[in-house]
Amino acid sequence: MWNGLIDILYLVIGLLIGAVLGFLIARKYTKKYLKENPPINEQMIKTMMSQMGRTPSQKQVNQMMKQMNKMM
Repeated sequence: MWNGLIDILYLVIGLLIGAVLGFLIARKYTKKYLKENPPINEQMIKTMMSQMGRTPSQKQVNQMMKQMNKMM
């Protein structure tokens, strides 16, 4: 009887450890991917501001890039 309970306990512990490790690995991979391939770059910011009718200065573009990097 105890052998069956111990097997179930091992199964539950194994699933919990696997879920935690899977989450941590996926999180690390996602952060690395976003750092290497940012969703927004300077050219996109310049284009977006130009479409809104503004001519962005390099200082404004740098400020927006800093804010974007701070949010990640």
